[in-house]
Amino acid sequence: MTAANPPTEFHRQATAYLASLDGDWARHIAMIGPCQLQLRQAREPYEALVRAIAYQQLHSKAGDAILARLLALYPAASFPSPEQLLNTELAQQRACGFSAAKLAAIRGIAQAALDGVIPTRTQALKLPDELLIERLTALRGVGRWTVEMLLIFGLARLDVLPVDDRGVREGYRRLKGLAAALTRGQMAKIGQPWSPYRTIATWYLWRIPIR
Repeated sequence: MTAANPPTEFHRQATAYLASLDGDWARHIAMIGPCQLQLRQAREPYEALVRAIAYQQLHSKAGDAILARLLALYPAASFPSPEQLLNTELAQQRACGFSAAKLAAIRGIAQAALDGVIPTRTQALKLPDELLIERLTALRGVGRWTVEMLLIFGLARLDVLPVDDRGVREGYRRLKGLAAALTRGQMAKIGQPWSPYRTIATWYLWRIPIR
């Protein structure tokens, strides 16, 4: 759903349910208003994972610059195919600004796509969340958080709570006025009753400023 689209019935149900949890949720949702979760352009999981690796541990502008230099190596393609990535000299890709570890991860993703380990988007849409997480986190450099971002923004899954995400855990701490953020296990347990609306809850927690 984009900011230009009206909330769906699912989003209205999710917002009403979360607001009914307690006064903290109700006040926060009233302040933020209807959920305006913006889903990125649908991409193949292979492309989404390569892009995610490019941005890991970088500010968005730095990630934009490195990715732009990579794409410039393949002017005839909107995004390089796995074969193109693997057939390019390492030195050319390294010159884009990738660390050795990131470059190894990206090339590993390309090989996994060729080997059928990474499903197509059509295939991924039919697979459950945990199976995709298990399958894709076996790849070098791909963690659970990266796959969860793929689930939310690439596959539009609406019941994902990325408990490793600092914005989620710190957002919940500030929402509830806690002295310290919860552990990932505590956050997962707290968030379990939010199902099947955990992606919507995540979006609202991301709206809480963190320091």
